[in-house]
Amino acid sequence: MEKIQVGTEYRHRFSFSQADVQAFADLTGDHNPIHLDAEYAATTPFKRPIIHGHLSSSVFTKYLGMNKPGGPGSVYMKQVTEYLRPMFVDTAYEVVFKVESVNSQKSIAEISTEVFNLETKKITIRGTGTLMNKENF
Repeated sequence: MEKIQVGTEYRHRFSFSQADVQAFADLTGDHNPIHLDAEYAATTPFKRPIIHGHLSSSVFTKYLGMNKPGGPGSVYMKQVTEYLRPMFVDTAYEVVFKVESVNSQKSIAEISTEVFNLETKKITIRGTGTLMNKENF
């Protein structure tokens, strides 16, 4: 089996619904009105509800845990994340993963994680994840 190489990129398009935001709020107990109450959110600089930061970055573990460069059997060891712009429901986004380094002795890879709003082309989240997978790295 061929190992994943440094520089390899993967892309994944996604969006979240208000039902996703509500389910995340119910699961975590984070019922902050900035996420759930349109009237309240209208009084904030965002003017409408925003998605929870950790819900928006959950796409990292979803994709990396089920697809390349990680995939089933991967162990997510670390994620450093910067939330740069708010994210909104029913908006198209694309996450770009790029393999930055591979330590084949330890079967570990560092993968950059960036989310872009497809309409504005602006980055909303950036960071780096560390994964272990004996089959792929």
